[in-house]
Amino acid sequence: MRLRDAKVAHCGRPQLSCCQDIRSHAHCVDMAHDLPLPKYHQVYLVLREQIEEGRFAHGVPGEMHLMKDFGVARVTVRRALERLVADGLIQRSPGRGTVPVARRVARADAGRSGPQFTGLLENIVDMGLRTSVRVLRCEVLEASNTVALRLDIAPGTLVQKVLRVRSTRHGPLSHITTHVPQSIAKGFGRRELARSPMLMLLEGSGVVIGRARQSLCARLADAEVARLLQVNVGSALLAVQRWVFDADDRPVQWLQGLYRPDRYQYVMQLSRVGGVDARLWVSEELPTQFH
Repeated sequence: MRLRDAKVAHCGRPQLSCCQDIRSHAHCVDMAHDLPLPKYHQVYLVLREQIEEGRFAHGVPGEMHLMKDFGVARVTVRRALERLVADGLIQRSPGRGTVPVARRVARADAGRSGPQFTGLLENIVDMGLRTSVRVLRCEVLEASNTVALRLDIAPGTLVQKVLRVRSTRHGPLSHITTHVPQSIAKGFGRRELARSPMLMLLEGSGVVIGRARQSLCARLADAEVARLLQVNVGSALLAVQRWVFDADDRPVQWLQGLYRPDRYQYVMQLSRVGGVDARLWVSEELPTQFH
C-alpha cells in the first residue's frame, strides 16, 4: 500500500494511488518523497481514503503491518493513527485493535432562524456556520475591467473587496477573495463578515438570492497563500470560482477560493432521469465535507 504518485481527484482531495489490497501486496513502490507533505500526513491521507471507502470493515491493520507496507517508522504510523482518532474516524482499544467508526454526515441545524437556502447555497451557508473566519482585508475600490466583467457592471463602479481565511479546528481550510457591488455591501463590513456567512449578510441587505454557479480546477499555492494556509509553496490547491445571482439573475457576488484538498471535499450525487434513451444525469449537491 505504498504510494506511487500524487493525483488530484475529482472531489478535490489528493488521491494517493496505492495497491488495491493491503494484505496481499507487500512489495509496492516507496513513499512519494517529492510530495510536499510530511510522511505521517501521506499515511493519514491514504488510510482516511480507504476507511471512507469501507476497506477496513474487519479492522485496520496493526502498526507493524502498516510500517512494513508504507516503509516508514513506527512513530510515523502512530502520528497518522492519532490524527485519524482525533478526526473520529477510528477507535483504538486494547484487545479489540483498531476499528473504523461509523459517521453520519453533519447537516445544518434544521431549526436555524433567518434566510433558508437549498442545495449548493445551503451547503455554503452550512460551512460558514461550522467554521471560523479571519478577515484579512475589507476595502472599497473601483472595479477593474476584470471585476466589472464578472459582476456585469461598468468599470470604475465601486465594489467591496474582502480577503478572508476560513479555518476548522484542525487549522486553515481556505483563502477566499470576494467582490460585491458596494451598493449592496454598504450595509455590512469587517465586523459583520467576521461573524456571519456572506450569503446571510446579502439576504439581510435585501438581496433575494436566486441561484449560484461555480467552477472548480487545480491551482498551485503561491508564497502568500502558502503561508496563510500553512502549506508548502507549490502545493496543489482546489480553486473555486463562484457567482451568486439574485432573483432577477443579476450577479451580486464573485468569489475566488483556494482550498486545502486534504481538508476539503466537494461531493455531488448524480441521478439518472428519463428512459433508456434519455441519457441525462442531474446533479444533487450534497453536504460539503471538510476536516
